[in-house]
Amino acid sequence: MKPVDLAIRLEWAVVAAVAVVFYGSAGLSWWLFGLLILAPDLSMFGYLTGPRIGALAYNALHILIVPMLLLLAGHVWGNATAMAVALIWIAHIAIDRALGYGLKLPTGFQDTHLGRIRR
Repeated sequence: MKPVDLAIRLEWAVVAAVAVVFYGSAGLSWWLFGLLILAPDLSMFGYLTGPRIGALAYNALHILIVPMLLLLAGHVWGNATAMAVALIWIAHIAIDRALGYGLKLPTGFQDTHLGRIRR
């Protein structure tokens, strides 16, 4: 692994850790965390219709825009549930990135904005 790739993965690992620490410090339900941590991966069912739709579905739930806005809205309006869901969602995305799973290209699940997934 190239040093830059390692740095990017470590950076995302830190984001994941921060999201989990904030979640824990807010006194939110760990049952909810366990229930929802893999929920964004349900978007992979989009691949049953083909790689183009699969990539769209996967990417829709694996970009930070919506969970960051949800976190902000939850904070502004004092909604702990919104903040909990947002932090879980952010942690999920960050863990995926730390493992090398990027946003998907329409050519196939293995092709991501971070490069081809090799396992």
